[in-house]
Amino acid sequence: MTINIGRFATAVLFAVLSHSAIAEEAAPAPKPDNEVSFNLGATTDYRYRGISQSNLKPALQGGADYTNNPTGLYAGTWLSSIKWITDAGGNDNVEMDLYAGKRGDIATDLSYDVGVLSYVYPGNKLGQVSGFVDANTTEIYGQLSYKVASLKYSQSVTNLFGFTNSKNSGYVDLSATIPLTETLGLGLHLGHQSVANSSAYSYTDWKIGLSHDFFEVSFNASVVGTNAAKLLYVTPDGKFTGKTSLVLSATKTF
Repeated sequence: MTINIGRFATAVLFAVLSHSAIAEEAAPAPKPDNEVSFNLGATTDYRYRGISQSNLKPALQGGADYTNNPTGLYAGTWLSSIKWITDAGGNDNVEMDLYAGKRGDIATDLSYDVGVLSYVYPGNKLGQVSGFVDANTTEIYGQLSYKVASLKYSQSVTNLFGFTNSKNSGYVDLSATIPLTETLGLGLHLGHQSVANSSAYSYTDWKIGLSHDFFEVSFNASVVGTNAAKLLYVTPDGKFTGKTSLVLSATKTF
C-alpha cells in the first residue's frame, strides 16, 4: 500500500476546513495553574517515525508530565521497552525521553509548541560497535497547529540514534486528528526523516488510525508504513522494521 502525498495533504486540508461541521466546539473547563499527569500503556509494536523500535514485538510504556498553564511551560519524561540497540550489538533495552518546552496560542485556532527532547539510552554502549556512535540523541522542535491539523519540524543537535556524522538530521511531521464522535477520532500522519550524510537511510512514513476512549482508557488501531530501504532497516533475523503493519495500543492517563 502506498500513500499519495498530494492526496494526503488534501485530506488534511479538508479536515481543517470542515472541522466545525464534524464536531461542535465546546468551551474548555478552567484549568488549574499547575497540572501533573501520569500515563501507562502497552503496544503490539513500538513504532517511532514508522520504524519498529521493539523488533516488531510488544512493548510496555509509561511517563509523567508537568504543565504550568499560565505560562505554557511544560516538562516530562516517557519510557519504553526497546530491542533495536541490542539488535545492533549494543547493550540497552530501555528508552527514556526527557523533554521541556513552551506552548501557547498565537490567534484563534492557531497555536505553537517549541521545545527540546533528549532520547536517553543509559549504558547503551552502541559507540563501541563498529559503524555506530553513541545512541543518545537530542533534538529541538517547533510546531504550529491550526484546528485539528499540525505541522512540526524536529532537528537533531547531536548525532541521530547512532548514525555517524548525522548531526542536523531533520524530521517533518504533518498530522491531523479528526473527531468523529465524542469518543472516536481519526488520525492521519505523514512524515519524512532525513539522515544527514547518510541519505540512503532517509525515508517517508505514514499512519492512518482510529482512537477510541473507553472506561478512561484510550485504545488505538493504526496502519503504519514506510518506504525505508528494506535492506537497511532490518532485524538480525532479516525482518524489515518499516513494513506496513497494523499496530494496536492502549494507554491510561491518571
